[in-house]
Amino acid sequence: MRRSLPRTVAGTNVATMTANGPLELHTSFVLPEWIDYNGHMNVAYYVLAFDHATDAFLDYVGLDQTYKKDANCTTFVVEMNVCYKGEVLEGDELRFTTQVLNSDEKRLHYFHRMYHAQKGYLAATNEIMTVHISLATRRVAPMRDDILKRVETVRDRHKILPLPEQAGRLIAIQSNV
Repeated sequence: MRRSLPRTVAGTNVATMTANGPLELHTSFVLPEWIDYNGHMNVAYYVLAFDHATDAFLDYVGLDQTYKKDANCTTFVVEMNVCYKGEVLEGDELRFTTQVLNSDEKRLHYFHRMYHAQKGYLAATNEIMTVHISLATRRVAPMRDDILKRVETVRDRHKILPLPEQAGRLIAIQSNV
């Protein structure tokens, strides 16, 4: 079985990556320790894999470790939803896309898709709302202007994309009564 740590795609280009579709910044493999007693990837590791895709996205827009150190700011997740669409198994290669659904000076709303890299099917989705936080006050604070502009560039290019089917979902049992 192929064993690899998650990796980020280096050297991406904003103009080509966001003009026609979601960002493609991250790939990884399903590691043996991610497998549960059902023989497929455990739900907790879907969230971990999506978290690595989030790190790649945040690095891409400049909300990286350097920014955290220099600005004393970061982002906190305040809400997330994961939809499981198809199982993935040990050694499967995963490909992630990220679409910015909306943003403002203090919030980012984005959507990840996880695909089986070889077979192409959608394995899971992850919708996330984050807030920009001042670590000095531990309160929501505006993003620095240069970061805000990068986020807005991606957001504006993604406005032409259709809203993902799984975005904005609520958990409920639908009654036929």
